[in-house]
Amino acid sequence: MEGRTVRIGLIQHGVTADTGYNLRKTLALAQEAVLGGAEIICLPELFRTPYFPQYEGRDASLFAEPVPGESTGVFSGLSREYQVTIIVPIFERGADGRFYNTAVVIDNGIILDSPYRKVHVPHDPLFFEKSYFHPGNGYAVYSTPVARIGVLICYDQWFPEAARALTLLGAEIIFYPTAIGWIRGERDTSEGDWRNAWETVQRGHAIANGVHIAAVNRVGTEGDLVFWGSSFVADAFGTVTARAGEEECVLLADIFPDMNDEVRVGWGFLQNRRPDTYHILTREE
Repeated sequence: MEGRTVRIGLIQHGVTADTGYNLRKTLALAQEAVLGGAEIICLPELFRTPYFPQYEGRDASLFAEPVPGESTGVFSGLSREYQVTIIVPIFERGADGRFYNTAVVIDNGIILDSPYRKVHVPHDPLFFEKSYFHPGNGYAVYSTPVARIGVLICYDQWFPEAARALTLLGAEIIFYPTAIGWIRGERDTSEGDWRNAWETVQRGHAIANGVHIAAVNRVGTEGDLVFWGSSFVADAFGTVTARAGEEECVLLADIFPDMNDEVRVGWGFLQNRRPDTYHILTREE
């Protein structure tokens, strides 16, 4: 493959109730990714805290932190030392007094632009996120020295509009920090294979947009949730080029951003769009 090569590192790990320990462990794994040559590193959703939204109506404010704050400070130091880009997903206490599910992009020690705040917020059994997170209201693409990247968070990954928005904004790689798993005892359900659906829909975004995608999930059992890991990377043709298992790991993968244009020319999806017919997409039910 000719053109640029970008090495990314996805940090797949379990989380405990000890936020300090979680921070130290994740930092060590990120350092491992750096030593493996990663130029962009992505942590999983809410990397530092237990997945508290599985419980409804609890006070999770002690887990919240501002931007900048302790987590962004620690990873700014690592970013500055090694001149890498790090995506840091946190439970944000906003300056407006609201709480957000947020991803902060740090490059060379500097927080880039405004953090991304999760736009699509679910509210289902064991995923009671509307009780904790105010939704974000827009998308952003961040320019790094090696690629233009976008970030979407977990439930966002089911919405094709979000991936298309980032593509139109110029993203070459879309990162999906995630916390998703099976309900304990319900790995196989009559509805089908949720993990396969999760991977398939994101591969579809890669194909439809001619963009690389990288999903990074947590692992381990927390309460009634069994997080399935399975972090993966797909190229602009939707081919999975790297995949983790269900254990903690640092998944390293090489991305070829210049492939995007080749694939887009072949499919013609972007140049043959008909935005004049898409008004229904913005109609509220």
